[in-house]
Amino acid sequence: MARRVSSFAAIEPQFSAYVGDIVYATMTTVDAKGRPRARVLIPVWEVVDGRPLGWLATYRTPVKAAHLAGNPHTTFSYWTPRQNAVSVDAVAEWVSDPGTRRHVWNLYAKGSPPGAGYDLGNFWKGPDDPELHLLRLVPWRVQVIRGADLHSLIWRDESAP
Repeated sequence: MARRVSSFAAIEPQFSAYVGDIVYATMTTVDAKGRPRARVLIPVWEVVDGRPLGWLATYRTPVKAAHLAGNPHTTFSYWTPRQNAVSVDAVAEWVSDPGTRRHVWNLYAKGSPPGAGYDLGNFWKGPDDPELHLLRLVPWRVQVIRGADLHSLIWRDESAP
């Protein structure tokens, strides 16, 4: 049974624990014909002004760029064999300013939440590497599901369209 919560703070501890444990998320986008494409990636998350905010360090592949240009809505799904799960529905946008690049590089290095993240230096030369691209992920709905009893909590940004 799903229950709605009015603030992200009500699910943040469970969200952080599951994301930090699971780490890898399946990101789904759709093409111009509405056909889905999924890929496995590692986003990092922070809370800004009481709301979740995600970041994805990635390559700007032609498929990903075309999908997001046509429809910036995406879903990130986390799952573990213990049946714990997190679903994040978000709007994605490419960002490239130097301050944000350094901030996100540091979030990946420290783990945000703890357990999620990795050394971006394994793929890019530094935060100014032109091959490093960032997606800002603005969630409008987050659901956490506890596998032991399928207890589900849903936060939704009521100001989102």
